[in-house]
Amino acid sequence: MIKGKIIQGVILLAVGLPAFFAPPDADAESIIIDGLIEPFLLVKVGSPVAGILETVRVDRGDMVTAGQALATLQSGVEKATMELARARAEMESSIKAKQSKLDYLVREQKRMEHLHDQSLIAFEALDESRTNSSLARLELEEAVQNKRLAELELKRSTEVVNRMTIYSPITGVVTNRFLTPGEYVENQPILQLAQINPLNVEVFVPVELLGAIKAGMRAEVLPEKPAGGVYRASVTIVDRVVDAASGTFGVRLELPNVQGKLQAGLKCRVTFFKD
Repeated sequence: MIKGKIIQGVILLAVGLPAFFAPPDADAESIIIDGLIEPFLLVKVGSPVAGILETVRVDRGDMVTAGQALATLQSGVEKATMELARARAEMESSIKAKQSKLDYLVREQKRMEHLHDQSLIAFEALDESRTNSSLARLELEEAVQNKRLAELELKRSTEVVNRMTIYSPITGVVTNRFLTPGEYVENQPILQLAQINPLNVEVFVPVELLGAIKAGMRAEVLPEKPAGGVYRASVTIVDRVVDAASGTFGVRLELPNVQGKLQAGLKCRVTFFKD
């Protein structure tokens, strides 16, 4: 039994109709506040690039985890480009050929240096040998840089292919599927996901209780049947702006739902406890 002073309040809400209720007493012992259980997050998942859907791997009602592949776009051309870049990035023959040429010319230069020291060849022959070695060294550096560029091109191509797969940003449930394979995707969502652990509980509290409910306050949530049960929650947001038309302000609570027993969309009653 949680000890403390209980604040309860009743709010009668009807869509499109004014809500009428007697002004609550902040010190009353039995005031019930009605609320609504909602998803913690609603995410519409789209594609970062335009293209034609190849697969959609989930449907409404399916559970998904963060990082799970949800859909793919047609990517035959992009994958072929990636494989071409991979082949170029893995080529070693050019570097090996340039290295062998440089090694030979360096040995040749040493021989020419020795002959020149013995005055057996003219300086022009030595100078030509030195120049050939320098050019070979530059050619090797160019081959190494080209391989580095090929590796960067492979990285870019891989990222392009990865962008053709759409991953889930959250762990939750699929609430809607908007597109099917074969449809063109550009600026519209493919799926809608809902994060249901934790859940949000939204309540509208009479302005007379302004200041009585604060962030961090503990509460009990009683969902409507057939869910039933009593669940612990805590206040995370208390609106700082009062709605003048209804004379209420919004309060949001965070309700853990680790086992997924509760469903979003249920009405509930919330009992707040003062520490």
